[in-house]
Amino acid sequence: MCGFVGCLHQDLDPELLQGQKETIKEMNALIVHRGPDSEGYFQDSDITMGFRRLSIIDLEKGSQPLSYDDERYWIIFNGEIYNYIELREELKAEGYAFKTESDTEVILAVYKKYGEQTAEQLRGMFAFVIWDKAEKKAYMARDHFGIKPFHYAEENGAVYVASEAKAIRQIMQEKQLDHDALQHYMTFQYVPEPLTLTTGIKRLLPGHYMVKEKDQPLRIEKYWAATFAPVDYEEKELAGKLKDALFESVEKHMRSDVTVGSFLSGGVDSSIIVSIAKEFNPDITTVSVGFEREGYSEIDVAKETAEKLHVKNVSKVITPEEFINEFPRFVWYMDDPLADPAAVPQFFLAAETAKHCTVSLSGEGADEMFGGYTIYNEPNSLKLFNNMPQALNSALRAVANVFPEGMKGKSFIERGTTPMEKRYVGNAKIFDEAEKQVLLKNYDSRKPFTTVTKPFYDASVGYDPIDRMQFIDIHTWLVGDLLLNADRTTMAASLELRTPFVDRKVFELARTIPSRLRIANGTTKYILRKAAEDFVPEHVLYRKKLGFPVPIRYWLKDELYDWAEQLIKTSQTDQYLNKDYALRLLSDHRQGVRDNSRKLWTVLTFMVWHDVYVENPRRF
Repeated sequence: MCGFVGCLHQDLDPELLQGQKETIKEMNALIVHRGPDSEGYFQDSDITMGFRRLSIIDLEKGSQPLSYDDERYWIIFNGEIYNYIELREELKAEGYAFKTESDTEVILAVYKKYGEQTAEQLRGMFAFVIWDKAEKKAYMARDHFGIKPFHYAEENGAVYVASEAKAIRQIMQEKQLDHDALQHYMTFQYVPEPLTLTTGIKRLLPGHYMVKEKDQPLRIEKYWAATFAPVDYEEKELAGKLKDALFESVEKHMRSDVTVGSFLSGGVDSSIIVSIAKEFNPDITTVSVGFEREGYSEIDVAKETAEKLHVKNVSKVITPEEFINEFPRFVWYMDDPLADPAAVPQFFLAAETAKHCTVSLSGEGADEMFGGYTIYNEPNSLKLFNNMPQALNSALRAVANVFPEGMKGKSFIERGTTPMEKRYVGNAKIFDEAEKQVLLKNYDSRKPFTTVTKPFYDASVGYDPIDRMQFIDIHTWLVGDLLLNADRTTMAASLELRTPFVDRKVFELARTIPSRLRIANGTTKYILRKAAEDFVPEHVLYRKKLGFPVPIRYWLKDELYDWAEQLIKTSQTDQYLNKDYALRLLSDHRQGVRDNSRKLWTVLTFMVWHDVYVENPRRF
């Protein structure tokens, strides 16, 4: 596991080349946490590459930048390819030669054969740059789901690339805040891709590749997209297929020369991963975190699961003081503000896990693949509105609008009389458009949240309503929140995270599951639970989802109130935010007028980001 930086320049003379190499070294130093074990560089007149490595498989087997075919092809690569052994054997049979045992060299051989179809052949998590010296052509790709990050920017006629935006931001002459990105952040609690909060820095979308050829503009192409195609399976048959797919995926995700551990919460997803992983490594260590406040910790459940599976479990309780003291450091590692409160305990979880292993498994992605969120029940609960005349729907909505906030039935009627395209934005909706108009001083009414979600709703016309909700989440929430969180929190601790649920082969089956076998019998992820019945402890199998709860609702009334008030008053974000409105949200929250904790956390996270990256720039 690693990180990379690079610059595609053109015909630089020796003096300018030396300056460019120093720039790349400066960028590479900013991501040392992604690869503390070694660094490497390659340069010719048209490209400079920098690389940092965290040793997962023997360092001598694939040091980077790595070359192939008499140094015609060069690569910098972040990730793991899970079908590289199979690909190497196929290529060997066709006469391709290999000097190492690494998956990195396999990518280069695949590129020599397949060219721009290379990413389509790969199964895994990846972001890479391949440089063809002969054709003076760069081919750059990101994995199917966006597990690994890829940032780029065009600056002074050159194209800069990096695993983290902070490395590119470092060398930009003008660091302007992207107002569109900030406006969308206030809805989603993360900056939706391909945007970043810094104008000019973008993210290559999942399932896409880029090509840069000499004297040609940057070209971006899509090579894959997640789609749904339900099949009318029998329950028992599908459960068997799913069990086989999960065992195969976990086994491949455990390929490593170093110790592999696993996160373990009190939920079913991580319990499934651990239950399977112990079949391949009975000595696997599991790690859990929680909070002291009752109802905000699943450590006891995780320990019970570990005991029943006969695996080791270590745990950590996070205090409010630790949480807020580490928060600026967390924000720096995230690159852009991420206001998902659950991301912060994962930051602590990763740090604790790194004490025991170098690679960890996680249950990320199961909810999006198999229908794990309670809100996916909404289309069923709102069915009665589908048969009502439009005039009646409109009348009901008008009545609901005059109901006071919090009145029973108000939210139900409002949701039922609002089309899904305007109602559902993903797993979190923080500020609505009217609220953003008050909060943001640069609010643009031409850029509502629907500009982000509309392409995905357009692409899913005809889908079952539950499929459409999952489709939205896979393309927005999964990559924008969960996978970003997973990558940054673990890389901050120099820990590699692997996500067996977010796998190309697993999804090939998941996309065919009919919604009646995902949301069924009053539970979510129904078929996933059925597939796991004979190997996951019963106490956790049908347990209600708790997630990764953080008691910010209570803390912002008590332990963190003074911190929040002081931050709002002193933050130098007046040009962007109506701080009087933010203070009113805080006051109403403390007095119990309404729960504003998620709105406040979104504002506060941005303010801390602005302090760390703009007001008092620093690195951790």
